[in-house]
Amino acid sequence: MKDLKEDPEKFRAYFRLSPELFSQLLIKVTPKIEKIHTNMREPISPEERLAICLRFLATGDSFATIGFNYRVGNSTTGKIVAEVTQAIWDVLQPEYMPEPTTDDWVAIARAFEQRWNFPNCIGALDGKHVVLQAPPASGSKFYNYKGSHSIVLLAVVDANYMFTVIDVGGYGRNSDGGILSESPLGKHLKAGTLGIPGDTPLQGAEEKGPMPYVLVADEAFPLQRHIMRPYPGRQLPRVKRCYNYPLITAVSQ
Repeated sequence: MKDLKEDPEKFRAYFRLSPELFSQLLIKVTPKIEKIHTNMREPISPEERLAICLRFLATGDSFATIGFNYRVGNSTTGKIVAEVTQAIWDVLQPEYMPEPTTDDWVAIARAFEQRWNFPNCIGALDGKHVVLQAPPASGSKFYNYKGSHSIVLLAVVDANYMFTVIDVGGYGRNSDGGILSESPLGKHLKAGTLGIPGDTPLQGAEEKGPMPYVLVADEAFPLQRHIMRPYPGRQLPRVKRCYNYPLITAVSQ
């Protein structure tokens, strides 16, 4: 992705949909973005609405630039981007990012043990700050500890770096742990409604009894029944360093 960011034309080409994919996506979102025809004037077509949204997502151009190219106002462009983005998520989320089932968690844990040597692990959890220009009258909500303004992408990935759960939009000033507690993921974890499998003994340590399945995370997250974080500090005894190594490796990779 680094080369794409350094070459704007290559970046645009990378995200350009083929006519076939555009048509397939258009069929899915049209019922959600099509506007009613009136006697006053013709509404903007679903094709143009989708094109405006994809242009924004692919290039990051301003609403003014995109609106000028499509001959629509700035506020209209912003409204179209918001509506169509939500429609794309609504129609594609059940197909491409469905809520994991208990069987899914078990399969993910099996892959984590095989690839990262960490048993009973159902995902790696972390937050990513996405830098933005502070919205008007937002105060310090988006101002983060790095000295910039951002929203936070909170995500869980499986053993192959694929997203399984995401939460987007946390204020940059909030900690990862605070964002997790207010997110649907955190609330499901607390309520025990995430479909996490029941406790299972670890291979080679059956005498310790059944152990819970966990998400691995860094020090920014609280230690919970289903969240494991590394031991803090640098001068750690060998047994703690041996425990930290596969956990930190799984999170950082």
